[in-house]
Amino acid sequence: MTTPRTVDVDGLATDLHLPDGDGPFPAVLVRTPYDRRRHRAELGGWARRGFAALAQDVRGRHASPGQWQPYAAETTDGTATARWIRRQPWSDGRIITAGASYAGYCALTLALDAPGDARPDAVIAAVPAPGAADTAREPSGVERLATRAGWWAAHGDRHDSDEHALGKALASDPDLLTHLPLTGLPARLGRDLPSWPGLWRHRDRGRLAALAAGARMPLLAVGGHHDHFAEDTLHLWRRWGGPSARLLMGPWGHGLVAEPGSDARPEHRVRLGELYAGWARLALAGRLTDGHHGALALGGSTLWVPAGTEGEPYAPVLRVLRGASFTADPDRPVPSDDLTVPAHGTPDRCLLVTPPLPRPLDLLGPAEVRLRATADTAGADWFARLVAVGPGGMAERLAVGAARRADRPGRAAEFTVPLGTPARRLTAGTRLRLEITGHHFPAHARNPHTGDDPVTATRLLASHREVDTGRVALRLRVLRSRPTPTDPVQEILR
Repeated sequence: MTTPRTVDVDGLATDLHLPDGDGPFPAVLVRTPYDRRRHRAELGGWARRGFAALAQDVRGRHASPGQWQPYAAETTDGTATARWIRRQPWSDGRIITAGASYAGYCALTLALDAPGDARPDAVIAAVPAPGAADTAREPSGVERLATRAGWWAAHGDRHDSDEHALGKALASDPDLLTHLPLTGLPARLGRDLPSWPGLWRHRDRGRLAALAAGARMPLLAVGGHHDHFAEDTLHLWRRWGGPSARLLMGPWGHGLVAEPGSDARPEHRVRLGELYAGWARLALAGRLTDGHHGALALGGSTLWVPAGTEGEPYAPVLRVLRGASFTADPDRPVPSDDLTVPAHGTPDRCLLVTPPLPRPLDLLGPAEVRLRATADTAGADWFARLVAVGPGGMAERLAVGAARRADRPGRAAEFTVPLGTPARRLTAGTRLRLEITGHHFPAHARNPHTGDDPVTATRLLASHREVDTGRVALRLRVLRSRPTPTDPVQEILR
């Protein structure tokens, strides 16, 4: 096999690995801010399978000069790179653009934003970060604080990366994220982060998903049920307008691996390199079946089901334990990283539970909470956290949803809090615990209840909440009968 080499493409450092033989070859392009050198083994795998493989440092990162501006220049630079590839003597003109996380965004923006002569012939987008606005906020507008602070501390406004930057800062100051305003985070990190305040000014959430309807090439979307972009990945697959869209979703996190103590099983392991190459060959040959297909794993089981499978409506009986009246105090917010429920003191959440399940239950499909509630402040966030409490008392988070409201203080409002798309088998004896809260910190920024922007607010107020517990409805989807299992590889390659 030929030796990989680094080439200059429009000023950007690009590793190139060609297969043996004279070619020409189809190309696979990965554009990344996370150091192209991490992809050298991956490039070798593609080259062994007959693809010219390229990994490129995006502008301003690692060996590529220039100013690093997240989400700002990827269409322009991707376009120049795609045109360069198609001019090379080893290229047969066909390009697959691929990537995970921010690199998934680079792949998608080339496919959806670039001029026609630069667009790829197929796209592989794994746990894609679909844009600045999408990563910064939930669909309701609630700010995703912890993940954005961690990413910006590690990668923002610098050529290299420090994956542990936020962790080291929190070790020195455990209250780092509680200091106000949140725009002051760079100073507390001891770093210059000029792009941090600008992140929160992006409001074009859903832009790439909207463009996806006009896509004209095949897509392979890969996601994890426990990834914070899981719903974005599902939405991208549903919206894709190309002739073929495939989805692979398993009980994985953002790294597409099973987290310790997770609901993943050995049967959920998939050899992604082989799967990607097999899909790429079929996509380029036009041999994929038209339509939206794929496979979803059911966490806590060995089951894979066809993507798009949904259970039947199910509304479990809820019993109120405490907190029909509670105080959402941003100085003492409900923690996002602790499932312990206080048994004493002023309630900080409304707590409801179901009876133990008489038999195993398979959750699969969109979930939501419908409620009627009141806040005595003009600004109010409402979080719903669904937790499974096993027969032995072990608590496991199943889903979290957020809604931002601006109702008249003291006036009851009826609204829905979406809970995503749980895919999980629950054992007999499990209780479902539903928590309705005003904060979920530090995963999400605290609503100050003053009407001020949570990112720039410097003053916090407590908010008194009333929940009409007789009007709380947890709406789930469950499989009433065991579906016919599917093979995820066959579903992707059909």
